[in-house]
Parts: sequence; structure tokens; C-alpha cells
Amino acid sequence: MKTFEIAVIGGGLAGMVAAIALARGGRNVALIAPKAEGEDRRTTALMDQSIRFLDRLTLWEKLKPSAAPLATMRIIDGTSRLLRAPTTTFRAAEVGLEAFGYNFPNKALMDVLDAAAEAEGNITRFNAFAAAVEVSADIVAITLSDNDMLTSEFVIGADGRKSKLRETIGVDVKQWSYPQSAMVLNFAHSLPHENISTEFHTESGPFTQVPLPGNRSSLVWVQNPADAEARRELSLAELSDVVEERMQSLLGKVTVEEGLQVWSLSGMMAHRSGMGRAALIGEAAHVFPPIGAQGLNLSLRDVMALYDILCGRPELPLPSDAGNQFDRKRRADIMTRTASVDVLNRSLLSDFLPMQVLRAAGLHILSAIPPLRSLVIREGIEPGRGLRDIPAAIRDGLRRKKA
Repeated sequence: MKTFEIAVIGGGLAGMVAAIALARGGRNVALIAPKAEGEDRRTTALMDQSIRFLDRLTLWEKLKPSAAPLATMRIIDGTSRLLRAPTTTFRAAEVGLEAFGYNFPNKALMDVLDAAAEAEGNITRFNAFAAAVEVSADIVAITLSDNDMLTSEFVIGADGRKSKLRETIGVDVKQWSYPQSAMVLNFAHSLPHENISTEFHTESGPFTQVPLPGNRSSLVWVQNPADAEARRELSLAELSDVVEERMQSLLGKVTVEEGLQVWSLSGMMAHRSGMGRAALIGEAAHVFPPIGAQGLNLSLRDVMALYDILCGRPELPLPSDAGNQFDRKRRADIMTRTASVDVLNRSLLSDFLPMQVLRAAGLHILSAIPPLRSLVIREGIEPGRGLRDIPAAIRDGLRRKKA
């Protein structure tokens, strides 16, 4: 029977990064993941913290040619309500960065990760599913769908919202749904985007354009499910006109590309992210709407935490309570990010006047007070960073006042 230090179940973006990171941290890794079928036409925005982590893994230089920087983020109130928020612009230069992050086609991400995993000597890939997993106090035993068997000291479930590992270790989840669907597509445009991402807040949810290389952008359009289905039936030319109108022609003529997808929106949070010799990452542990570019960034922070726990002393056996350590380390971040995305999304849907007042007032304050805007930017890029930077911001303010 084959024996490994760590087994990673799942070959999505989070699982692939986890396998590569832990292998390069000195651990012997089994990657249990059949090759994906079909082409993923979606895109993913990764913030500065995630980019720095990929750079540590020597992946960034290979990814950079496929990425578009997000230098400016703009929020426009696209509602027709009585109380409308002012347009608010966040610039990476305000916090000393060239870009908040970068937007990638998922296919480009996966191609680089596949090649890195293939070349990594500490990774053995099994092109099969995990049919059965047994986690004991001493070891993890995994039976594959092709009847092969292996053991490991620790197992990571990156196997999605219907995670088999989560079910095996008996972790319950809290689930909820939204009266919304997300339409995801890419489009070309006649005017340059100038590395600006624009998010229109509408009564049915955000309409978010994110730059891609060249005169192309990706779009996540959260809307009423019936409207999404009706727009899915439009021709590409008709849909292009609709998107251009919603964009207020900011990018000129729009040409929607093949590959449109529509997803029903829901949320899920596991009651625990790990226990004993098992951990859950990515959508095995948390799911929320595609708002604020938080999904994969949160998943990569899962990987960073596991790297710290499992690779600090790679010459030593893995601790039997590593899953418990991981759960404690990740709980606050997962809960606060899930709650913040949920509140933002529901605030857009709410017709409750005080909620509209709070949302409009909040954006007005951010627009009018640069130090507060900078703090929010830093916190959005890296949890805790904004709070850590408060003392320095106060000192800078005092120095400017004395001058």
C-alpha cells in the first residue's frame, strides 16, 4: 500500500494550490484528482496577498502574462431608488500598490497549476476519485474509485460543496439560498478599460465588470433568476446590446463572447474546518455569492494556514491534532468574510429604507474620508492588515499636521 504524509482530495484551483504549496514545503503529497473535463471559461480575481503567496511558490511569473491588473475599483449606484449612494472610487496607489490584485482566466490558472503539479517531485497524482475515506487517530486510509488504496498522515478535502470527506468526518453545515442567479460571461469592448473594475449596484444585485488582458473584460451579473433565464435565451448580439446599456457605454461597443453560464446563488458554511487528521478547504468549508472577489482568496488563505501548520517543521511527523489547529486558526476569517458578503448582498436587495440610508451613508463616508477608505482597502486585500496599519496611519497624520 502506498503511503504519504498528506493526501489532497480534489483538483480544483484550491486543491491544486494546496498540493503544490505543501509539496514545496517539504511534504510528500498524494493528489487525488481526475483530470477535469471541458473548459472553464470563468475568471478569478486574486488580491495582492494571494499574488504574493503564488510568488513564494514561484508560480507568479508564469501566471502574469495571462493576468490583467486591477488598479482601480469603482462602485456606481445603478438603482432607481430615492436614496442613491455617490460613486465611490478606490485606487491601489492610495495604499502604495500598483494593483489591488489581478484577474485571470481560470483556464490559464489551471494550465499553470497542472504543469507545476506534474513537475513537482513531491506530488504523486492519482487520476481517480476517493471512493472511501477512513480517518482514525493514527492514520488516514483512502480507497480510490479504481480500487487502488493508499494511506496518509493527514487528509485535506478540497472536494467541493458536496464534500465526501466532510461527510465522512461528520461535519454538519449551515446552508442558505438567495433569490438570485449569477450570469457569468466574457466580452470584448471598443474602448480600453484602463485596468478599472466597475461594479454597478442594482436592485437585484451587483453587475461587476473586471478587466482581462487587452480590450476584454469578464462580467458577473447577479440578477433575478427569471431575468437571467430570459437573457440567457437572447442572441449574443442582443445580449451585447443589453450589457453595453447596463455598462452605460463606459467601454464603448460591447461584444459578448461564447460560453455564457448561469448559476443559482446560495451560501454554505461548515460548522468546523477541520478536526484531528483532516481539514476542509475551499467550497468544502465555505460557499458564498461571487461578490467582492472573496471566494478563491479565502480559499488560498486556507492553504496559507495549512502551510504554516504542516510545513513549519517538515522533518517531523504531522501532529495528530493539526485539523483542530487549522479550525481554530481559520474560524474568525471565514465567519467574518461570509457574514460581510451576505450583509452586502442582502442590503442591495432590501427595500427597507433605513438599510438603504446606511448603505448610501457608508459609501458617502468612504468617498469623503481618504484615511478611512485606505483602511478599508487594506482590510479588503488582507484581513487584519487595515487594523495593523492604524497606528502608522495615525503617526503619518500627526506628522503632516505638525508640518
